[in-house]
Amino acid sequence: MTDYAEVIERIYREVTPYWGAGKVADYIPALAQVDPRQLGIVVDTLDLNTCKVGDADVPFSVQSISKVFTLTMVVRLIGEELWKSVGREPSGNPFNSLVQLEYEQGLPRNPFINAGALVVTDRLISLYPRPKEALIDFVRSLCGTDDIYYDHHVAKSERLHADRNMALAYFIKSFGNIHNDVETVIDVYCHQCALAMSCTDLARSFLLFANRGVNPLNGEQVLTESQTKRIGALMATCGFYDESGDFAYRVGLPGKSGVGGGIVAYMPGKLSMAVWSPELNSYGNSLIGIEAFERFTTDIRSSIF
Repeated sequence: MTDYAEVIERIYREVTPYWGAGKVADYIPALAQVDPRQLGIVVDTLDLNTCKVGDADVPFSVQSISKVFTLTMVVRLIGEELWKSVGREPSGNPFNSLVQLEYEQGLPRNPFINAGALVVTDRLISLYPRPKEALIDFVRSLCGTDDIYYDHHVAKSERLHADRNMALAYFIKSFGNIHNDVETVIDVYCHQCALAMSCTDLARSFLLFANRGVNPLNGEQVLTESQTKRIGALMATCGFYDESGDFAYRVGLPGKSGVGGGIVAYMPGKLSMAVWSPELNSYGNSLIGIEAFERFTTDIRSSIF
């Protein structure tokens, strides 16, 4: 049996020399203030055995990882109906690009680029009377803790620098693909990106996907097996911006990253893993996080491939 604690402790020692090789996100001022020399690694198994090392319990802004939670909440209620409004293909362009929307008539390529996530957030607002409260409650149910909250400092900083997302939302709305008030959509979107979670929280929350749509904490069937499989496929192909193909090549797990420096991924039927290190590579993914994940699946000789 693999000793995951030993594996991640060794990886932690091996990757800390990479500190200084990346750059903390600075286009959102609140993120630029984060101490770059932090690293947490957590592995959580389906029998709820948790191994952790480093800054595993330090909350941080999950940013685009939140897109998985909102997508799950929408898909569980409307299922395949969503895909009339959002595509399922890698974009090949930056995550906040406006270019494709012009010639694809307001239909975002996938739910993990910003344009697609805004459409998903719009549907969330239509489906849930109190969407921000519903999202917090949902994530808390996956983590088994009430200590999940919005970092209002980050949310305010996001909103003050949301011009590109505002432009995306208005452009999509001009094609009739956003139904609610754009200001409301941006407010909810900025808050979801400002969810504060630790690696321990993230790893636990992604056991839902490792467990084929069943929350292992309470046995609730949140998603069908088919829905879980399809969301996992989207994570594998679109979850890491323009580095998704390389992450699949190097790591071989479905997952999601965020510019807060977090990465969370899972192995179906076995485990989930979260890494947080704020310094990013040129694609906007945690530089040390990518390295840690590659070493992990190489070390345990297992991936989805």
